Amino acid sequence: MSATVAVLNIGQLVTLSGPSRPRVGRELSETGVICDAAMLIEDGYITALGTYAALRPLIPPVSTVIDAGGCCVTPGFVDAHTHLIFAGNRAAEFEQRIAGATYQQIAAAGGGILKTVEMTRRASEEELLGEARHHRNWMMRTGTTTIEAKSGYGLDRETELRMLRVIARLNKEGPAEVVPTLLAAHAVPPEYAERRSEYVRWVAEQLIPEVAAAGLARYCDAFCDEHAFTVDEARAVLKVARDRGLKLRIHADQFESGTGAALAASLHAATADHLEAISDSDLKQLHASGVQPVLLPGSVFALCRSNYPPARSMVEAGLAIILATDFNPGSSPITSMPFILSLACLQMGLSPAEALNAATINASYSLDMGNRVGSLETLKLANFLIHEFSDYRELAYFIASPARPRVFIAGEEVTP
Repeated sequence: MSATVAVLNIGQLVTLSGPSRPRVGRELSETGVICDAAMLIEDGYITALGTYAALRPLIPPVSTVIDAGGCCVTPGFVDAHTHLIFAGNRAAEFEQRIAGATYQQIAAAGGGILKTVEMTRRASEEELLGEARHHRNWMMRTGTTTIEAKSGYGLDRETELRMLRVIARLNKEGPAEVVPTLLAAHAVPPEYAERRSEYVRWVAEQLIPEVAAAGLARYCDAFCDEHAFTVDEARAVLKVARDRGLKLRIHADQFESGTGAALAASLHAATADHLEAISDSDLKQLHASGVQPVLLPGSVFALCRSNYPPARSMVEAGLAIILATDFNPGSSPITSMPFILSLACLQMGLSPAEALNAATINASYSLDMGNRVGSLETLKLANFLIHEFSDYRELAYFIASPARPRVFIAGEEVTP
């Protein structure tokens, strides 16, 4: 018989319990808070939760006790958009942006994504794994317990497969669960600069079938933008991916309206990500098709821009919004989900409750994991955080604080 783990002395247990689907509208403001609470765990799964008074008779005499110290307990964060695997960094471009260079100017001068491609192609699998572990641990220290991770800094067969193998190894070793996404349609590599159509055909006809057959990705993504891939090019890639059994995510409408959101709706993608420049008509299409918007305020902040995605309009339109870091070496070198919550509240007008739902349960549904993670409910994995404070609103309120929650994955405390 397995031993019971009892989490006791919880001042505020934020369960985010609710319907078995992503939260929309007023549901995003519901937290399912239980005060003076307790939670029971067996074999990594939650078996009971409620007030301590109600659960006290259910606690076996011999059980492992975790004392929450009267603090707040929330689900672990689910970061549904990251570029976790890469070599090197682009600190020099950070300095260029401060001096006034735009993302597009840096890319045109040979920087941007292709600079990271150059460094990543030179890195061995072990080197990539070491760097990825380091960054994953940064994420876990601030409470992230589930991570979506994309390829896309290889743009050739050998390196794209190497990146996906690193993701598989990270996922296997744990403790955080890492979900793989193929993003070979991230940029046109330099060797195909004059042969764009050939690169698109190669991704669609050769790389996607190989990756799908090997089970190296669950999702396929494409960067649809004026300096990346056109709507027609992204469609060609994503339709093949869908036919091969991969689910779809799209970088859309980041810098210019009409670059991917409508395509996401027409293909019934799981998510459309960025959406800083989305139109009202395309918002309606996303809603009608059930596409979840992934909002990435960190990239707006790090690029020194001010056009944050219209989160309030999305909530009012009934869209199941998500918040994520967009962690990458160029436009969003940010691993902290609490900082993303602060940006979402201060720059996009979300309430702390809306932001927390978007960064946990809604994100988990976009990864087909809503029945396992993202909220604290019976029969779900015990992925939870014991914070240093007593009120969940302090997550966003103490901006960029050095707070270090106690992090539990499948009921086990992890110390990254």
